[in-house]
Amino acid sequence: MVATASYMPAMTNPVNPPNLRPDLAPKARFSEPKRDGQPTIGMVSLGCPKALVDSERILTRLRAEGYAISPDYTGADAVIVNTCGFLDSAKAESLEAIGEALSENGRVIVTGCLGAEEDYVRGTHPSVLAVTGPHQYEQVLDAVHGAVPPSPDPFVDLLPASGVKLTPRHYSYLKISEGCNHKCKFCIIPDMRGKLVSRPAHAVIREAEKLVEAGVKELLVISQDTSAYGVDIKHAEDRGHRAHITDLARDLGSLGAWIRLHYVYPYPHVRQLIPLMTEGLILPYLDIPFQHAHPDTLKRMARPAAASKTLDEIAAWRADCPDITLRSTFIVGYPGETEEEFQTLLDWMDEAQLDRVGCFQYENVDGARSNDLPDHVPAEVKQDRWNRFMEKAQAISEAKLAAKVGQVMDVIVDDIDADGIATCRTKADAPEIDGNLFIDEGTEGLAVGEIVPVEVDEAGEYDLWGRLRTA
Repeated sequence: MVATASYMPAMTNPVNPPNLRPDLAPKARFSEPKRDGQPTIGMVSLGCPKALVDSERILTRLRAEGYAISPDYTGADAVIVNTCGFLDSAKAESLEAIGEALSENGRVIVTGCLGAEEDYVRGTHPSVLAVTGPHQYEQVLDAVHGAVPPSPDPFVDLLPASGVKLTPRHYSYLKISEGCNHKCKFCIIPDMRGKLVSRPAHAVIREAEKLVEAGVKELLVISQDTSAYGVDIKHAEDRGHRAHITDLARDLGSLGAWIRLHYVYPYPHVRQLIPLMTEGLILPYLDIPFQHAHPDTLKRMARPAAASKTLDEIAAWRADCPDITLRSTFIVGYPGETEEEFQTLLDWMDEAQLDRVGCFQYENVDGARSNDLPDHVPAEVKQDRWNRFMEKAQAISEAKLAAKVGQVMDVIVDDIDADGIATCRTKADAPEIDGNLFIDEGTEGLAVGEIVPVEVDEAGEYDLWGRLRTA
């Protein structure tokens, strides 16, 4: 097996593969044709997977009312822009997307996290039709109705039980709660999305059942704080399902799909999830935003300063589940971060040996308390530390992947191109933010969404190559 040149650049790029921020969702996919005379709405979905789920819910409601969904501006009667407000750079991207939609279409409805700042949006784009905040579905629908009245045809406009999905058919995000109770100084998500509001467990399970019945092979569980699921409703039990992340994970694991947990805060009860991984009920994968390792930096972030205990937890998880994959995100250049604090983070990385790592350079965000902290780090120092951090993370990733050569593992097929090269993921890889496994021969008869055994025969810095294992 020879790695083709077209894929090699991803192996040499020092960004967690290949050039994606860990807060971004996959690009939304639109494929439905419209009927004659059907009112049509365009959708631009920016930001994280949680926002993508909001877009799916909005579009599902609109499809049920008879609207078609357009993949471009020109074919739409109006355009919804679902915005991100996570960082100032994300806000700028959102404003640019709104401006582009206004230029190309002219009739624009703004929703999402940046929509919580209506004056900010209208200060740049006063001609937008409406501005609504995150998960304000009814207000979005009202704005659409005002701009483009619905015209349903119940004999033609059939809506699948799983609703409108913006991801490939074989995987789907499953949002289990809204909001967050943490008060991290660098984050304004609680201000935009509110405090933790958990969905009833039976509603989550029912949605998951519909998705699996519709052919979804992988469910990616998301929220702002997955570990805290059910705290706000006192872990209520209803219709045989208890609102606790351990119980929810066990119930989801019974559906037969891959269950991947994202945004898991490292509370002590997370260790209760590890036995579910060893039993094969959920994937041996945890996405945990550690953010930093030095206790003083964590204290300035208003996050628990227990990096040493975290190393103990990681060691315990690996002792019970040696195959576990740990992904995390970090911030470098946080206000007041000294060279000593940054070196502590690098040393912690040497000990933690995390499998998948993303990294942000700190940015001020309007409204964040961290803006007022003293000793902001110069841009060139932040860039240097980011480079050094990613060099460390890349070396760890390369060594870990090299150790997988010769192993046989199950992979899920995400895409097969015109040359017959299959892009797949192992259980250690979430879509878009982690690496891939490529198969470049013998893919005839392989289908997107299949889960197949592969023998790994080559490794790069972030990606693997392998061949189909036949009986």
